[in-house]
Amino acid sequence: MVQNYLETLNWQVLPHSAYSLDLAPSDYHLFSSMGHTLAERHFDSYEDVRKWLDEWFASKDEEFFWCGIHKYNCPKNGKNV
Repeated sequence: MVQNYLETLNWQVLPHSAYSLDLAPSDYHLFSSMGHTLAERHFDSYEDVRKWLDEWFASKDEEFFWCGIHKYNCPKNGKNV
């Protein structure tokens, strides 16, 4: 349906990759965790967003970030650091 509509507009539909080339693999760890925490959350102001982000980053320990970068050597995955 959408494809047909786009054709009526004479738009060229460009293919895209299944993942963003702008994100490093370690970003998926960070944004996935953040996304789960943000589900159903609403903010009233930019300051509320800023405060939440500051608190969220501060709540993560060094191992969280280390595991995001070194996914396959993460102690949480049963591997030695």
